[in-house]
Amino acid sequence: MSRTRILFTLCTAASLLLAGAVATDAWSQAKKAQDTYTLKGGPLGAVKFDHKKHAETNKVACETCHHASKPQKPATEPQLACNNCHVTPQKPPMKTNKMMAFHNPAGNAGTCIDCHKKESAAGKAAPTKCVDCHKKG
Repeated sequence: MSRTRILFTLCTAASLLLAGAVATDAWSQAKKAQDTYTLKGGPLGAVKFDHKKHAETNKVACETCHHASKPQKPATEPQLACNNCHVTPQKPPMKTNKMMAFHNPAGNAGTCIDCHKKESAAGKAAPTKCVDCHKKG
């Protein structure tokens, strides 16, 4: 192999490695989670969601709420807001709106409320009434 070809191959490999490192760093630095979020749009009003408390204090795994992206809608960031993909009205075959992802029609069960009831039963302070989280106004 000629010296020029070897030099070209090494430069190409170094460029690819550098591009990969920059892309990986950009992906990991893309968006740091806020400490709190205000989830709006529910019929009972907005909910102040303490992300930091759930993630750091309560040790809730990220995958509990943030699922992997689907091939039909690939992720553009490591974590996306639910409404980046889950929009109203849902597209077939989905039949669940955003609120229903967390509560059943009676509002007495679902991803969020089930966990809060479990924590409350264990003697931990966790809101279990709609108005504890949903604030009108």
